Amino acid sequence: MTAQVPAEPPYRQIAAELRAGIAAGDLRPGDRVPSVRQISARWGVAIATANRVMAVLRDEGLVVTRVGSGTVVADTPARRAAPRTIEPAPRAPRRGLLPPALNLAAIRHTAVGIADREGLQSVTMRRVASELGVGPMSLYRHVATKEDLLLEMVQAIASPDDLPADVSGDWRTDLERVARLQWDLYRRHLWAARAISFTRPLLVPGLAAYTEWTLRALDGLGLSPRTCAREALSLHAIVNTAALAVAAENEAEQETGVSLAHWHRTQRDQTADLLTGHDFPHLAATPEDAFTDMEALFEYTLARHLDGFAALLAARTPKPR
Repeated sequence: MTAQVPAEPPYRQIAAELRAGIAAGDLRPGDRVPSVRQISARWGVAIATANRVMAVLRDEGLVVTRVGSGTVVADTPARRAAPRTIEPAPRAPRRGLLPPALNLAAIRHTAVGIADREGLQSVTMRRVASELGVGPMSLYRHVATKEDLLLEMVQAIASPDDLPADVSGDWRTDLERVARLQWDLYRRHLWAARAISFTRPLLVPGLAAYTEWTLRALDGLGLSPRTCAREALSLHAIVNTAALAVAAENEAEQETGVSLAHWHRTQRDQTADLLTGHDFPHLAATPEDAFTDMEALFEYTLARHLDGFAALLAARTPKPR
């Protein structure tokens, strides 16, 4: 018996097919390659998977994005008889001027867009520059490192203005509110759950504002600053953990082109065999969505955490005689 080699994920299979077409000359330098929507329609995959295909081809230097032309085949080693040489940088603008589209706001917006579509791993200086139609070195006039770019991205999605002007005075209402605001932020930008750490926090005003607002909601409850800080971090950890699960599922769908619902449908027979064959009656009786509905799981976890915090406050409050 020989071990089966796992099949390549769909995005890699499609990338390999397009790569072969470029090598064979079916697609020549300067030719437009199929768009993301065309890839999605032709191969029957999700838009996210098609985006992943384009990311692979860009990272390999097989395609480039040109203003006015879209994504086209690059002049790559696969198309050359001679060894590869360094391509000249885009023509520099007049001295003292930058291309109109190249500024910090444009870089930040482009990087966030790539991360939203394809994940944080796809955000590189080269990729952002390609999207903007400039040379990678042009970006370093605005962001010195990849870490600086990440700071700019987080600053773009998290703003103090996203928070209510003031707390309500009802600690439970306020903690629910700030937790859901963070949850909504993570759902809009799934990559943020991996980028934002509370042990080595990014020094961004928007993130500090979330923590400060939470501490204000806890002020006046008679808790020590240490306990308040731990509560703020615990609340963030609940949101972050749930968001990481959603992000992981999104990445799995991009890798395989298979949605979570479809995956569960394909696994029903194996799941039934596992649960009945190994005598797991309680698991067998549990509704499937109890494990897969992340919105409901987040709400449940948040509610039970706040119940526990309420019990902590009650235990600290002297009972009337």
